[in-house]
Amino acid sequence: MSKEQEAAGAEEDARRPDDALEVREAADAEPDESKSAPEDRAESGPFDASEVPSMRPYVDLGGVKVAPREGLQLRLEVDERANRVVAVSLEYAESLLQVQAFAAPKTTGLWHRVRGELVQQFSAQGAAVTEEDGALGPELVVVSQAPAEQGGGTRTVRFVAVDGPRWMVRGVVMGKAAVDAAARERVIDLFRELVVVRGEQPMPPSELLPLRVPAGVQAQRQGAPAPDAQQA
Repeated sequence: MSKEQEAAGAEEDARRPDDALEVREAADAEPDESKSAPEDRAESGPFDASEVPSMRPYVDLGGVKVAPREGLQLRLEVDERANRVVAVSLEYAESLLQVQAFAAPKTTGLWHRVRGELVQQFSAQGAAVTEEDGALGPELVVVSQAPAEQGGGTRTVRFVAVDGPRWMVRGVVMGKAAVDAAARERVIDLFRELVVVRGEQPMPPSELLPLRVPAGVQAQRQGAPAPDAQQA
């Protein structure tokens, strides 16, 4: 082998680690579009409307149905500027569970991507964000400073979500269940009883499924959605 060939071979070998690194970085940059859901979702919830008996009683809120239970208080969050319901809030077990459901593709999920966006959003606001493996899959725990007018200190919020058939349902857990495992188990049980009504109309991914105010349910009007009440 000539000196020129040896030099060319050495130069090629020197390039290989960088080339391999670039390939790995490109692969790592690809978003995870797989569905995130417990293996028994279809049997234990959250359910698609096609998976529950039609005669079972629910509070029908349009895109989401809630199973009634003792001690559960329900209200709807309304964005006054858009004049629409943006979230369902469920008070239960000394906790608050805020629920939203979104349209999603048929074969891919949203939660992995949305989780990454939430990490960036809250980290930019100075909050401490950690990911935990919960009963439903990956969860985000966000610890932030509470406003002085609310007593100061820190506030812990937990984000959970499940990808279903053509939808994602997300819960924001506040209060006792955000930090206490026993209370959280009761709230997750409540979350798993939810029914999502996706409907057959075409909707772009991440669009909020429409909610409505049924008779007898309190609607809490607000000037604009809070960060945890925005679309995915």
